[in-house]
Amino acid sequence: MTETHDYQLRRNCFGKLEFIGPDGEIHTGVVPVRAFPISAPADGIALVDPYGHELAWINELGDLREEPRKLVETELAQREFMPVITRIVSVASFATPSTWQVETDRGAATLILKGEEDIRRLTPPALLIADSHGIHFLIPDRSALDQHSRRILDRFL
Repeated sequence: MTETHDYQLRRNCFGKLEFIGPDGEIHTGVVPVRAFPISAPADGIALVDPYGHELAWINELGDLREEPRKLVETELAQREFMPVITRIVSVASFATPSTWQVETDRGAATLILKGEEDIRRLTPPALLIADSHGIHFLIPDRSALDQHSRRILDRFL
């Protein structure tokens, strides 16, 4: 069990994250949620119960001691899956829906772009692309992509 401020975090025998409040009440199935997952991933993390009620707020992940920080980081890693696109290999067509072949930091992938509205502009020059299966792909800096990838991307922006 690890103390953090006036609450404790631990993992139960089923692997679920538990929050023990200052009153001793135990909440099982706690989920950390980032307020700014792209622009400030280590700042502003809420610990919420399974019903979405906020139990605690973490201003900066680095403020936590090692054990609770590892618990929160592990839970975030299991919950979040956002491959980073490093290269756009090809697109089946420039009309949507369109099948894209991309290279990511997790290997080659195929995504289906339903419409141009599924490419969201974040803090420049970042983009977030949602495929038809709900997976979000991140392009942190579109100007860092190779010329071929930028040309393909420009046709959809």
